[in-house]
Amino acid sequence: MGLTGEQGAQGDQGPLGGAGLQGVQGEAGLAGGQGLQGEPGEGGAVERRGAPADNVITTLDSEGIVGEYTSVTVGADGLGLISYYDSTNKDLKVAHCSDVECTDATITTLDGIAIVGSYNSVALGADGLGLISYYDSTNRNLKVAHCSDVECTDATITTLDSEDEVGRHSSVTVGADGLGLISYFDSTNGDLKVAHCTDVECTEATISTVDDEGVVGRYTSATLGIDGLGLISYHGTSNDELRVAHCSDVECTEATVSILASMGIVGEHASLTIGADGLGLVSFYDTTNRDLRVAHCSDVKCTDATLTTLDSEGVVGRYTSVTIGPDGLGLISYLQDLNGDLRVAHCANTACTDAVIATLDSEGDVGSYTAVTIGADGLGFISYYDSTNSALKVAHCADVFCASYFRRR
Repeated sequence: MGLTGEQGAQGDQGPLGGAGLQGVQGEAGLAGGQGLQGEPGEGGAVERRGAPADNVITTLDSEGIVGEYTSVTVGADGLGLISYYDSTNKDLKVAHCSDVECTDATITTLDGIAIVGSYNSVALGADGLGLISYYDSTNRNLKVAHCSDVECTDATITTLDSEDEVGRHSSVTVGADGLGLISYFDSTNGDLKVAHCTDVECTEATISTVDDEGVVGRYTSATLGIDGLGLISYHGTSNDELRVAHCSDVECTEATVSILASMGIVGEHASLTIGADGLGLVSFYDTTNRDLRVAHCSDVKCTDATLTTLDSEGVVGRYTSVTIGPDGLGLISYLQDLNGDLRVAHCANTACTDAVIATLDSEGDVGSYTAVTIGADGLGFISYYDSTNSALKVAHCADVFCASYFRRR
């Protein structure tokens, strides 16, 4: 055999052969022994779930006979601001809450000259300070107080309208121009009038008569519509109707007037707000049937409405006040006359054709002159008069229904 030659260069790799058959699976091995226990870890946080909270009821002022004609708003500091009448001293008073639940408050007499303070209404101005409209019983005039600080420990006082007997049943809101808009009753002429402030402090105003058809203008309630124009609900006394006036301009020098309800004696103790759908929602008292009723406007101008009886158990519905909760549904406070209870109705839908009814306070004869708003914590906050003790009381709701226990109507 001859000598072996040098190894030649490596040839190209041949094609990959097909996969072979899978072998038989072997038997499972024996389980290993348990490992050593590790070091203890750090303790985790424990979640504690408390029982449902209760509504908080507080007597804020009990010096003399105080608390009639209450009105409430939430200030720029997120705390409640309540205006009310001191019947003993015939003064306009203000309570500025010390906490969100309003378990305590700073009390101030804002106007103590003559007999003043009934038919008051408070709103938060564009400057973050309170603006209060009220009636001067001595001079029979419409007056306003513009708070000088957030706590409203002092105020600039102005007489806005002194022509004839004017100023009862006032309601104040802030217009799209950032200026106050006040609806009120002209007792001499039986008209609905509106005052549009010319400055933030409301030291002067443009006065207009927006409805003079018969005797109209008691139980006024004013708010700002989504079109930037004022919307006012009130009672037509001549025909016992629920009426609404939609302002034609920002100053409300004219208005479109509509009759929402006219069967029986209706429209007293009316209160108006704007719903999550941008339409007006009016709570009012049906005097004939002694029921709480609501009207849900069918359009922005509120030329028509869907009417619903919300509560017909006993004599119910006087001193109503309505607002919109964080769930977009109406919350209404009112008086149950037979027992003298404070009740609330939480609307089940935007049109408020159904509601959950709850008794909030039944300690004595309570629930007159109610006013409801939504606090900075998103819960209902109600000011009202305790007739038994002649005191101003407030209720801070524990939930959106404003009741630990409730029933559907």
